[in-house]
This record gives sequence, structure tokens and C-alpha cells, in this order.
Amino acid sequence: MTASNLIGGHVFVAGGLATGGLRYAADIGAEMIQVFVTNPRGWALSEGNPAEDAKLGESGVPVFVHANYLVNFGSPTPATLENSVAVIRHTLRRGARTGALGVVVHTGSAVSQPREDAMRQIREHLLPLLDEIPGDGPDLLLEPMAGQGQMLCATVQDLGPYLDALDFHPKVGVCLDTCHAFSAGHDLAAPDGVRLTLDALHEVAPGRLKLIHANDSKDTCGSKRDRHENIGAGHIGAQAFSDLMRHPVAAGVPICIETPGKADKHREDIELLKKLRGD
Repeated sequence: MTASNLIGGHVFVAGGLATGGLRYAADIGAEMIQVFVTNPRGWALSEGNPAEDAKLGESGVPVFVHANYLVNFGSPTPATLENSVAVIRHTLRRGARTGALGVVVHTGSAVSQPREDAMRQIREHLLPLLDEIPGDGPDLLLEPMAGQGQMLCATVQDLGPYLDALDFHPKVGVCLDTCHAFSAGHDLAAPDGVRLTLDALHEVAPGRLKLIHANDSKDTCGSKRDRHENIGAGHIGAQAFSDLMRHPVAAGVPICIETPGKADKHREDIELLKKLRGD
């Protein structure tokens, strides 16, 4: 019997990071949560409310923080690179204050420069940030993307060179988004799709899977389109999520929905995942 997966979601935090976030978590039946600690679509760094950060850390609810969507360590634009470093340093610090287990960061794009140059930037700018994380601080979790444009990491195999560029640092982990993986070409809907994907992940990044973003897909496998759908309502289908929770690589790994809709839809998605878990 594999270890059970905690199931939760990205929560709205109106009313305070802890006050609002934990209220929303209770409403949808979340056993773990993911939050933003800064504006996800802007470079401004919010110091937040230290009392709320501390309250979240003391809540006993496992917390993950998602970094700003603009972060891109592969960007050829110096200002983007500089802002990315500042945002991740800040988010790791805020994450530590909330007792977060991990900070999720998108793996980025080379945009208009050669891939080799972008990967060199990853090493030069991300490796020092990993070294700054204290032993009890959150891991930095790399989230591969759907494969659109010049993305540096989409398939689980792409994680190999990315982790290699970071010397397989002990504070770096992986966040696997099911919609991204499916859109990048991993056919999770196929009878053996989940097993093949997680076996491949274990081969390139053994022991590194720390979080799963559970999202169905509005688009077909290999579409390279990142459009999330509610669990069981998309092209991946409910069976894949059941298979996921029964694979040893995913044993005990928290599962977080980022599906469309508000509390009622999120509650339904979490209830379905719990049913698939065997509750």
C-alpha cells in the first residue's frame, strides 16, 4: 500500500493570506494549499502581513507557494532576468515565513536566444539562489511547461539537462502539472500513460517529485496548449488521476488542483479526487 496523497488546491486569499486562504481551504475540503504571496502578473514585491504569514505557518496545513508567472531565468532581456532573481529570492523568503514546503517556479523560455545561452543563465542565476536556501527552508520546485514556443522544459525528459545545469542541487525538486505534461506529449489518457510518464520521471529525477498540479486538459495530447479543465471533464479523464495516485513515484506527494471555476467547482474536483484516492 502506497502512502496516501493529500489533496487540496490553489486558494483565494481575500481577507488575508491565512485568514482568507484557510477559510477557502475549509470551504472546498482542501487538505493542503497553494498560494501566491505577490501579484502573479506584476514585478512588485509585497512584504505581506507578518502576522498572517506566521498564522499560516502555525496552521498545520501543508503550504506551497507559486511564484510570479513573469519569472523567466532563460530570458534574453536583462531587466526580466534581474526581476526574476529578485522575485524568487523574495518568494523563497516569504515562503519560509509561512512554513511552505516548496516554492513552485515555471521553468522558463529561451524566447529569442539560443537554448544553450538560456541554460547557461539558468545555472548562473538560479544556482546561487538555491545555495541561499536554509536547510529548513522551502525547496524550489521546477514546473515543466506545455511546450509552446521556446520553452526550456516541457517533457519529463527535459528535466534531465535542467537539473544537470543546477548540479542536482539538494534543494531543487519537481512539480508535475498533468495538463502541461499531457499537452507536451505525455499521453496520460492512454492505458499505460501514467505509468510510462512517472517511470520516465523517476529515471531522470529520482526522488525529486514534491508536488503534483492535478488539472485536466481542454486540448488533446501534444497540443502544446496550456488550458486547464475540471477533473474528468477534459481529454485526460478521471482514470488517469486514479492511476497517478497508485503509482509508487507519486506515493505521499501532495496533489493540488488549479482548475477553472470558483468554490463550488473546486469542491467538486477535490471530492472527485478523494473518491479516486479510495476515500
